[in-house]
Amino acid sequence: MPPYELRETSRQLYELGLRSAPLIAVSGIAVGVVLSMHTRASLERFGAESMIPAGLALALVRETGPLTAGLLLSGRIGAGIGAELGAMRVTEQIDALEATAVDAFRYLVVTRVAACVIALPILTTVMNFAGMFGGYLAENAATGMSLRVYFDRSFSVVDMTDYVPATVKTMVFGFIIATISAFLGFTTESGTEGVGRASTRAVVLSSILIIVTNVVLVRLIFFLFPQAAG
Repeated sequence: MPPYELRETSRQLYELGLRSAPLIAVSGIAVGVVLSMHTRASLERFGAESMIPAGLALALVRETGPLTAGLLLSGRIGAGIGAELGAMRVTEQIDALEATAVDAFRYLVVTRVAACVIALPILTTVMNFAGMFGGYLAENAATGMSLRVYFDRSFSVVDMTDYVPATVKTMVFGFIIATISAFLGFTTESGTEGVGRASTRAVVLSSILIIVTNVVLVRLIFFLFPQAAG
């Protein structure tokens, strides 16, 4: 029901989404380089070096990209939401909002949950492409492979049944991060010590829940999209 707090949701998209992009991009490149080196070390034994781009792309799109992005963002976003709302609670800013007839839950929690659910799939896509680019850098340094050849081979085996389910599941990750962090921040007690405790618990709990939920979601994806298990 209205009001939908679109302005605050947009601000949270900027704070939680756009400002997280550099972290995701740099981490993705690093992950891509490391994965490429490990993949080369394994496939060289079988003379299958030409499959490195395709193998790296599948690994990133199906699992490594979404899970790594979720865990990184549980650290940055979870800690931020937990600390921010916790500080607002102990300084009675939330009480002041409610005293002015503002629905604090809708304004502070729903907007952050919506922003996280929207931002996670986008940032996961950034992670995937950054990881592939990191893989290209490693392959170019090792063999001189061109950018066009690398990405042609990367996308030769990746289709929408690989990308869509794995990326959509990160919306669940975003929901977990925002709800856990907002709840802990909203229920903060014991002053500044409680703020630190809420921030730490937000990161720990959201990370654990993401890992556990990922197991269930992967199984569900294999059930709904059998071709994704191939």
